[in-house]
Amino acid sequence: MIETYAYSRAGLLGNPSDGYFGRTIAFLMRNFRARVLLYPSARLEIKPSKADMPVFEGLDDLYASTRWRGYYGGIRILQALIVRFMDYCEANHIELPNRNFTLEYESTIPLRLGMGGSSSIIIAALRALMQYYNVEIPLPLQAKLALEVETRELGVAAGPQDRVIQVYEGIVYMDFQRELMQSRGYGEYEQIDPALLPNLYVAYRTSLSEGTEVFHNNIRDRWNRGEAPVVDAMNRWGEIAREGRQAILAGDHDRLSELINENFDLRGSIYKIDRGNLEMIEASRSVGASSHFAGSGGAISGLYKDEAMFQRLVEAMKPLGVAVLKPQVLA
Repeated sequence: MIETYAYSRAGLLGNPSDGYFGRTIAFLMRNFRARVLLYPSARLEIKPSKADMPVFEGLDDLYASTRWRGYYGGIRILQALIVRFMDYCEANHIELPNRNFTLEYESTIPLRLGMGGSSSIIIAALRALMQYYNVEIPLPLQAKLALEVETRELGVAAGPQDRVIQVYEGIVYMDFQRELMQSRGYGEYEQIDPALLPNLYVAYRTSLSEGTEVFHNNIRDRWNRGEAPVVDAMNRWGEIAREGRQAILAGDHDRLSELINENFDLRGSIYKIDRGNLEMIEASRSVGASSHFAGSGGAISGLYKDEAMFQRLVEAMKPLGVAVLKPQVLA
């Protein structure tokens, strides 16, 4: 039996420019994980998890589960991954033996809050498939393949950041310059020593479930049309990530906090931010912590100075139904 894992993630700087040839910094959080089991079987089977079960206690349970989990479970993304994996092997002249398997999955990652829940399931399953069939795929191509599962197979609008950090782990500075992305399909990725990080926190709502597809609304169309506010924002986010890398390496935590706050403030200038998400930002900044979205809404990340500030942050978030944690960031 093969057992593999992939973990949640949070954006630190630069997002959402990863889907627009920008730059980002993200870190892996081992606080939550996706787990996959793969073992030989007579037929090829993907076993459903709770998120895939269309059985409910009643109308209220159906409504609550749908609002929290969305309309799709993990079976469709695992099926899409297997198809994409087979296409990769065929394109690279890798012959897969006729060996069936059963694949099971589970996840503790809070759903639809921008923590990389779907991509973590894909990465964990890809690791299992690679091990089962003894196929080696370079790290940048693993991230590229995982992204294509959602963009090419399922038609989901997504950027490469989540898959890169979940493949490389730790903390990674990513440069998605247009020339590289269009010529080879991946950018330049630099791992940063997690020991250089200051005090990080992540806060997330336990009830809000808007979803990436709602948050990103019409920004892509506006960017494609060349609207100056959107194009300028994407360019500035890339610069924020570049400056943030320099601040981390120099140990300039005050500058890093400033950039984190700017990252969100710029976001608010072109995106419609709902009240629930804005409340988290306001609460964090009221105690002196920096903050911006960890992903596409529902969760925020930032810096706090000391334990006293962290406790004030926890207390400020309680009335909002928001949990706060210290991310476990390991290389």
